[in-house]
Amino acid sequence: MWKKMELEDIKKRVFGAIDQNVNFYHDDILGVPASHLDSKVFYQDEPFLKNAPFLATMVHNPNHIGCHTLDKSESFFQGTQAIEREVIKLCSEDILKCAENECDGYVASGGTEANLQAIWIYRNCFLREHVAKHDEIHLLGSEDCHYSMPKAANLLNISWSPIGVEGESRVWTRQSAEKAVDEAIAQGKKYFICVANMMTTMFGSVDEIDVLTEVLEDRKVPFFMHVDGAYGGFFYPFAQPQSRLDFRNTHVSSITLDAHKMVQAPYGTGIFLIRKGMMKYAMTEEASYVEGQDSTVIGSRSGANAISIWMILMMYGYYGWQEKINTLHQRAQWLSQYLDRFGIRHFRNPFSNIVTIHADHLSAEFAHRFGLVPDNHHQPEWYKIVVMEHVTLERLDAFVAALEKEIGS
Repeated sequence: MWKKMELEDIKKRVFGAIDQNVNFYHDDILGVPASHLDSKVFYQDEPFLKNAPFLATMVHNPNHIGCHTLDKSESFFQGTQAIEREVIKLCSEDILKCAENECDGYVASGGTEANLQAIWIYRNCFLREHVAKHDEIHLLGSEDCHYSMPKAANLLNISWSPIGVEGESRVWTRQSAEKAVDEAIAQGKKYFICVANMMTTMFGSVDEIDVLTEVLEDRKVPFFMHVDGAYGGFFYPFAQPQSRLDFRNTHVSSITLDAHKMVQAPYGTGIFLIRKGMMKYAMTEEASYVEGQDSTVIGSRSGANAISIWMILMMYGYYGWQEKINTLHQRAQWLSQYLDRFGIRHFRNPFSNIVTIHADHLSAEFAHRFGLVPDNHHQPEWYKIVVMEHVTLERLDAFVAALEKEIGS
């Protein structure tokens, strides 16, 4: 498990990585269509930057184009690329239980891109290895899954259909999985890309991955399984150590995480992880001027984002992060127990920090007052509370006190 580092050691490591990169301020670098941030606006010699490694990285502006866990990458930014590789190793091995050095990945713009990256790779694999046609490839996911799934299907010219979930448990059943798979097969679909949720955005619900894989194996159809942990990837593995939604499950080929949610990193810190040997299906050979070429959807991206993830995780260490998740988990449990006592209909996965309350108990004005997010802005059926770090017990206590008045009025 990764070790906690002292702040001074973190600073030393990041500034050392910056020094290993090219320096646009001093080096004779003539052929790169990039530079440091504009000096008239972003001053390199501001005194505070000496104590701000993330901001200093932004000013130096390293481009992390490509996937740095592969053999070759742009040599101009090898210092900060090494830190990104550590992020990928930490997330894939220490959190998501991949075997050592068996995962590739990169820091993406967000969960949407990382999900698209996975589906793009699997589509290309089916096209290349199975000589599949586009209309024979089908994307499956829960009806509660993120909107990036139908978006990816649209972009990649493949079909998509949701698997129905039960209203109270928010999980698919054997029956609903069979129905979705059999309907797709009846429509001529032969190759399946499947997405299982590690905490959905609205409910924090977790898909029964083994139910779907058993259905697919029974039908003897080729499939890939991707896990969308964009919300739950930094929470669920700590709340439920026996999860089936990590790389210990041999059916799981790739996983998405989002550091700009639970980790509170800046936006643009999605993470894509995939088993070794699969990134080649996204290789763009036409990017021949890029050293190592490019296997990512995004192409150019800021190396500062990877630095921010690494810094935050190093400040906690594994056990510090476990304590943080335990605290948030207990707050969500406290709220759920209160709602149970008052008979307020709600959903919460026991290993989640999302509590979703049925709209019957709340007026739109009350929900707006506390910034609750609806499942549908036109006709809301549910409103969710996400117990993030700023959602303290004091704030939850104020919420439940107001809720008592709301339901009593």
